[in-house]
Amino acid sequence: MKAFDYHRPAAVGEAAALLATLADSRPLAGGMTLLPTLKLRLAEAPALIDLSRLSEARGIKQDGDALAVGAMTCHADVAASPLAKALIPGLAQLAGSIGDPAVRNRGTIGGSLANNDPSADYPAAVLALGAVIVTSRREIPADDYFVGLFETALEPDEIILAVRLPVPRAAGYAKLRNPASRFPTVGVFVADTSAGVRVAANGFALGVARLPEFESALANHFAPDAVAGIHVDAEAFSSDIHAEAAYKAHLVGVMARRAVSTALELRGPP
Repeated sequence: MKAFDYHRPAAVGEAAALLATLADSRPLAGGMTLLPTLKLRLAEAPALIDLSRLSEARGIKQDGDALAVGAMTCHADVAASPLAKALIPGLAQLAGSIGDPAVRNRGTIGGSLANNDPSADYPAAVLALGAVIVTSRREIPADDYFVGLFETALEPDEIILAVRLPVPRAAGYAKLRNPASRFPTVGVFVADTSAGVRVAANGFALGVARLPEFESALANHFAPDAVAGIHVDAEAFSSDIHAEAAYKAHLVGVMARRAVSTALELRGPP
């Protein structure tokens, strides 16, 4: 790891100013991805801006018909939150399945969304729920936020403060977890929302994406068998040492059915 300057601002404005004035500086949330990347010299940062003192970017609360989760809230806190379990149990379940205890107690929802790893769990939930990413400058709908592989709509000096997730009628997540990395090979999040059924999957070559055919089928009949005959083009995936593209494409349908089953179980009796 190369030497870098370290800053720990106490206010959002100060953090944004540092990011704007210190060329190539990087914000530091949980550090679960950034620090190993720097250690392996796969990336360089002349300065790190630690966001851990930004109290306004922490916490979980109800915001009208949505659940608002502060960007610096760690996965373990989302998983354990009584409010998250009550309003969006599928989200709490997803958070509890991320990585291992060390990752869940350090990694943050904001850090995951800012990094936008194609195999990360949260992007699928945020996109499927039609969430809004609240930043230091604006509010970005999830449909406009995810741009591509490790790319988002964030500006270099823009900081995620919170994620506002509309409370759905039902939501669930299923994934095939890589036994070594614990990242999902493919994961699917389904949500029956007031705006209609939304389905998003991670593991695509270019990152998270919605699945319109699955959404249409589930809008007509929200049950696992509704998506049983739908196939995803393998060209949207890349093969790697863990799975061929065709296998990943097949997994989308399998995980979608399981996610719907989970959503129905978490919703309980009608």
